[in-house]
Amino acid sequence: MNLSRRNVIVGSIAAGAATAIPGTAQAHGRETYDLTVLGTSDMHGNVYNWDYFKDAEFDDSAHNDVGVAKLAALVNRIRGERRGKATLVLDAGDTIQGTPLAYYYAVQEPITTTGKTHPMARAMNILRYDAVTLGNHEFNYGLPLLATWIQQLGFPALAANAINVKTGKPAFQPYVIKQVSLGHGAPTLRVGILGLTNPGTAIWDKGHVEGRLTFADLVETAKKWVPEMKRKGADIVIVSAHSGDSGTSSYGPELPVENAAGLVATKVPDVDAVLFGHAHVEIAQKFYTNEVTGKQVLTSEPSKWGQRLTRMDFTLSRSRGKWAVEAARSATLNTNTVEADPVVLAAVQAQHRTTVAYVNQVVATSTEELSAAESRYRDTPIIDFINHVQTETVTAALGTGLPVLSIAAPFSRTAVFPAGDVKIRDVAGLYVYDNTLEAVELSGAEVRAYLEYSAKFFVTLAPGAPVDPASISDPAVPDYNYDILSGVDYDIDVAKPVGSRITRLERDGAAVADTDRFVVAVNNYRRSGGGNFPGIVRTQVYNEQKEIRQLLIDWAQAKGAIDPADFSVPNWRLVREGTPVF
Repeated sequence: MNLSRRNVIVGSIAAGAATAIPGTAQAHGRETYDLTVLGTSDMHGNVYNWDYFKDAEFDDSAHNDVGVAKLAALVNRIRGERRGKATLVLDAGDTIQGTPLAYYYAVQEPITTTGKTHPMARAMNILRYDAVTLGNHEFNYGLPLLATWIQQLGFPALAANAINVKTGKPAFQPYVIKQVSLGHGAPTLRVGILGLTNPGTAIWDKGHVEGRLTFADLVETAKKWVPEMKRKGADIVIVSAHSGDSGTSSYGPELPVENAAGLVATKVPDVDAVLFGHAHVEIAQKFYTNEVTGKQVLTSEPSKWGQRLTRMDFTLSRSRGKWAVEAARSATLNTNTVEADPVVLAAVQAQHRTTVAYVNQVVATSTEELSAAESRYRDTPIIDFINHVQTETVTAALGTGLPVLSIAAPFSRTAVFPAGDVKIRDVAGLYVYDNTLEAVELSGAEVRAYLEYSAKFFVTLAPGAPVDPASISDPAVPDYNYDILSGVDYDIDVAKPVGSRITRLERDGAAVADTDRFVVAVNNYRRSGGGNFPGIVRTQVYNEQKEIRQLLIDWAQAKGAIDPADFSVPNWRLVREGTPVF
C-alpha cells in the first residue's frame, strides 16, 4: 500500500478516558500494575490487504485496510513499546470463512485431505494469540475441517456454550487461565479468558451441527463458568464473545439471544471486560453497569476484517493477596496506519498466490455487462442468472411436478459481470456466501406471506414524494435480507404499509391462489431460519449439499457464454399506487 497516502487517516484511534471501577479498593499509595489486552474479531479469512474479487489491494471509501498482516504490525509495535510488561492478544471469532483464500483451503484443496496448514492458522500462529473464540462461521465447512484447524493452532480455541449432544459437556475448551508476569519483582496475575460463541449457529449451520451440538445461552453459560474460573484461581476475568451487544436476535425466540455481549456484562458478576464481535461494528469503548455488583464493565468491538485492533488497558492493584481492577479504558486502532508485517505475508504468500490464480480463471464470456448496482429496486438480469441456475438445478433433480420458484438476494451492490471474459472472482463477487442449495414446498398463501415479509425492506413512499434510489430501502434491513423470487410475477406497492404491499401475484397470467403448491429453491441459510422469514423452515424436498456459487460457475463453464436472453425474465417491479416507481 502507499503508506504516505494513508498516514493522514487517523481513523478511530480515540481512546476513552480511563474509568475508575466502582466497588474496588483504591490504591491509596499502594503500587499499581498495568495490563494490556489486544483484541481482534471477524477477520473472515483476511490475511493480505487484498480484495480477491477486484484482484487489487483492498480499499474502500474510508481507506480502511484489512488482514492479519496489518494487525500483526500493530500488535508487534505495542508489544515492543511494552517490552517486559503484560500484553495478551485475543480474537472474538469468525476467522476461517469470508474470502476466496479461506474458501480455497476449505473446499478446493481442503486442509482435511491435503494436510496443509490453513492460511489463517499460519498467520495467527505468527501473531501469537493467547486464545481465539469460535464464531458461527467457524462451523460453515463442517466439524472435521474445524477440528483440523483447531489442531493447527498454537493457542486454545474456546466456546463454553457449544455443547456436545451426547455428553452434555462443552464440545470445545470453555476457558483458559493465563499466568501473566507484570514485570520484574511483581506478583503473578492469573487472567481468566472465557469464550462464548453464537447460538445462531444452530440455525445457520444446522446441517453441520444438528444432533451433534447445541448452543446454550451466553448469560447462563457465563454464570456457570465464571465462578469456576474464580475458584480455579482467576484474578480477573475477560469474556471473549462472538455476539453483538444489542440484546436482539435476527431469528425468533426458539434460540437464546443472538447479540448478548451487553447482557453478559450486565448480569454476570466478576466479569471485568468483554471483547466481542459478530455485528461488524466499531465500538471503541463502552461501559455497562453490572446489576449485581454495581461495577463498571469495559466492553469493545473492533469492527471487522482486521480493519481495527481493540486495545484495553487496565490499572491493577493487589491487597491481602487479592487483585482489583482500579481503572480501565479501551481504544480502537486503525490498521491503515502501519505497513503489513512481512513475516505474516511471507508465511501465506504461496497460498495467497494460489488463490489469486484460482479466482482469475475464466469460466465464460458475457455478451454484455451485467451489474448488480440496481438489483435492490429493479429487476436485473444478474439476479435472474442466480434464480435461473437454482431453478434449473432443482427441476432437473426433482423432475416435472410442481412448479419451481427460486429465491435470491442482492448480496452485493458492486458485483459486475464484464462484457467479455467472466472470471471466477466475478461470480464469487456476485455470490459472496458459501451457501448450499435446498428446496421446500410452499403454498400460494405462504409465497405471498414470504414476499410481504421481504417487502419490508423498502421505506414507505408518500404520493408525489421524490424517489431517490439511494434511500428507497430501510437502512435497518440489510441487502441480504431482501429476497427476490422468480417463477411468479408480482408488484410491490411501496405506498402501502408493510404487510399489505404485494398487490399483484400471478403465474402464467393467472392469480396465484392460496391453495396453489410450489417447490421453492432457496439457500441453506434462509431455509434454516436466517433472517426469520416466515414459512421457509421446514423439511427439504431437495438437499444435495451443492454450493450455489459452484453451481453458477459450473453452469457458466458448461454454456461457455452468459447471455441474458437465456435466463432474464423480468417478473417483479416496485410500484406506487399501481404506477411503476422506475
